[in-house]
Amino acid sequence: MDGWLEIGKIVAPQGMKGELRVYPDTDFPERFQKPGKRWLLRENTTQPEEVELVKGRFIEGKNLYVIQLAGVNYRDEAEDLRGCKLLVPESDRPELGEDEYHLMDLLGLPVFMLEDGKLIGTVVDLINAGNDLLEVRLHSEGLEETKKTKKQKNVLIPFVKEIVPVVDLESGRIEITPPIGLLEIN
Repeated sequence: MDGWLEIGKIVAPQGMKGELRVYPDTDFPERFQKPGKRWLLRENTTQPEEVELVKGRFIEGKNLYVIQLAGVNYRDEAEDLRGCKLLVPESDRPELGEDEYHLMDLLGLPVFMLEDGKLIGTVVDLINAGNDLLEVRLHSEGLEETKKTKKQKNVLIPFVKEIVPVVDLESGRIEITPPIGLLEIN
């Protein structure tokens, strides 16, 4: 949705007092812990509605937050929100430090070899698995395996400075120096 950033998805009620379990889609925990305005996008709708986050907490080991929204006081009210997405305006993007990037800025960027400028593929996702991993859909030209199966192959590239030394948002490109075999073993 233009103008909005998805920060999480409501997956279930928590308890009997209207609390909600949310799987986060953001690296900024304050989005679920700091009270204030958020927007709710219900399934099968296109217009978000404003809601007030009252409180929230992180549940260790489950990678989810439990939040309380104003006006949601009972389990059945929380159940009605299952599957809804939580949003913030795109203008509410936190300032980042050097070598930090917003996921939405990386999606769709072409990935090249630093050494020879050869196109490798395109970023399709960023996976948080202890260390961030760029999921890159390989460019089919020059990949015999991909040509034979006519199936596009994705590889996971550790998003660390040693392997991804260049992220140039102005030029719209990423350059990598993968260790030998990384692109083949994925």
